[in-house]
Amino acid sequence: MREALSMASVRGVAAATLLLAVLGPALPASGAEAPRYWSVATADSLMKRHPDFTKAYWRPWTYVHGYVLYGFERLWKQTGDPRYFDYMKAYVDRWVLPDGTIPVFNGGSLDDFMTGNIVVALYEHTREERYRKAAVEMRRYFDDYPRNRDGGFWHGRRTTGQMWIDGVFMGQMFLTRYGKSIGESEYAFDEATRQITLYAGHARKGTSGLFYHGWSESPETRWADLRTGLSPEVWSEGLGWYALLLAETLPLLPADHPRRAEVLDIFVNLVAGLRRTQEPSTGRWFQVVDKGDHPDNWTDTSGSAMFVYAIQRAIELGYVDAATYRPVVEKGYRGLVDKATIDADGLVTVTGACDGLGVQRTFYDYLHYPQKANAKEAVAGFLWATAIVEKPGSSR
Repeated sequence: MREALSMASVRGVAAATLLLAVLGPALPASGAEAPRYWSVATADSLMKRHPDFTKAYWRPWTYVHGYVLYGFERLWKQTGDPRYFDYMKAYVDRWVLPDGTIPVFNGGSLDDFMTGNIVVALYEHTREERYRKAAVEMRRYFDDYPRNRDGGFWHGRRTTGQMWIDGVFMGQMFLTRYGKSIGESEYAFDEATRQITLYAGHARKGTSGLFYHGWSESPETRWADLRTGLSPEVWSEGLGWYALLLAETLPLLPADHPRRAEVLDIFVNLVAGLRRTQEPSTGRWFQVVDKGDHPDNWTDTSGSAMFVYAIQRAIELGYVDAATYRPVVEKGYRGLVDKATIDADGLVTVTGACDGLGVQRTFYDYLHYPQKANAKEAVAGFLWATAIVEKPGSSR
């Protein structure tokens, strides 16, 4: 694997701050003190629980694979530990054939495009032609992907008229990186910013800076308000997807892109809204973000992790005032690690989140959806958040 890395990647890893010399054992024995680096302990736990990552979830190619492996890529860059790169590569190499075809991908839902981000990542780091071919093939599925009248992508080919905030993240995380590293940059950035701003126009909740979980132009959509087309609530994890997308898109957008200022304004206002809605005692955010005064509401680890990452990214990129927002990140980080423990096998367990929640019909449906230990999205978000906060020079 090391021979396959481009010289640029090798230099990048060599320039990174290598934490390995000071980390010590990543996973303490059961009952021991918490690890110094929860990000490393979480990644190592994922590898131990899922030695074959193709079998980790309900299908061999899902958005969760891409979401998790994006965290692995960040941790590899920060630590230089080749195990994290090898884990990414082993998963992708199982499905991307030598000719660039991906037999388990059919472009049926925006969700499935997220893992294409990791395909592009491997092309960036290795310059292997099969990854470029695979990314180009994935990109072609957008040519006939169904849209609303204004051009917004449906969440899935069968979810007529429906835009989900989740899908805006999944599709555009692939397109923006594709435009940066593969080609068709004008198309990719124009399409991605179009989807981001279209969604904002439909689903913005007043002047709060926050956004509803879904919007539909189809009157047959069961969860949509008949007048507005909106879903009932601002869901924590859904809003988190959007926050992550904004945080990762803006650094890639050309400085002169015509929609850059609008996307930046959306992000800054969202971050401000998150600061206003952070629960002060736990540092986390509520499942229904802006209704924390309801006695049945509870703080969600998954969305909270996404918000911690996005706010820290906004600080790093200079989009918000560090003195104002660093306390939000610090409190949020403490709130996240309060929801993590080391289990009997010495592995990280993350609690306080739902697993696989789609757009719901009522406020109470969001609040009473079952929680699950090690919910897949929560573990991935926890990895992202702890990795960015725990890197040298960060807010911790």
